Amino acid sequence: MNHSHQDPVPPRALTKNEALVYGILNATDQPLSAYAILDQLRDDGLRAPVQVYRALDRLLEFGLAHRLESLNAFVACNHDHAQEAAQTAFAICESCGKVAEFTDPTLDEYLAHWAKSENFAPTSTTLELRGLCAACQ
Repeated sequence: MNHSHQDPVPPRALTKNEALVYGILNATDQPLSAYAILDQLRDDGLRAPVQVYRALDRLLEFGLAHRLESLNAFVACNHDHAQEAAQTAFAICESCGKVAEFTDPTLDEYLAHWAKSENFAPTSTTLELRGLCAACQ
């Protein structure tokens, strides 16, 4: 699956390993573990998990990838970086594994309102919906 978005980092700013890892993530709508990425890139010279993890760390930093906490896996970012939203959420199909990424300003507002009303200072937020996509229902 070729995700369309505006890259916040010019492609030339990516190292070879970062570009390879990003290419693998960008070619699928399935979440991939670091080891699954490594398996696909062994013929390209990547030999150690640390090479993949370093590349993933930079892709996360650049906003080109997301980590799915519940799966310990990664997906390419597919939202438009021009429309910055504080919260990105994911819908994960438990049957086919497809991941849909979405943002909604009302979700951001609700979470901020709730945190303020409860005098709660969140340090991170992870929103992952699990269920069946339309094709698998």
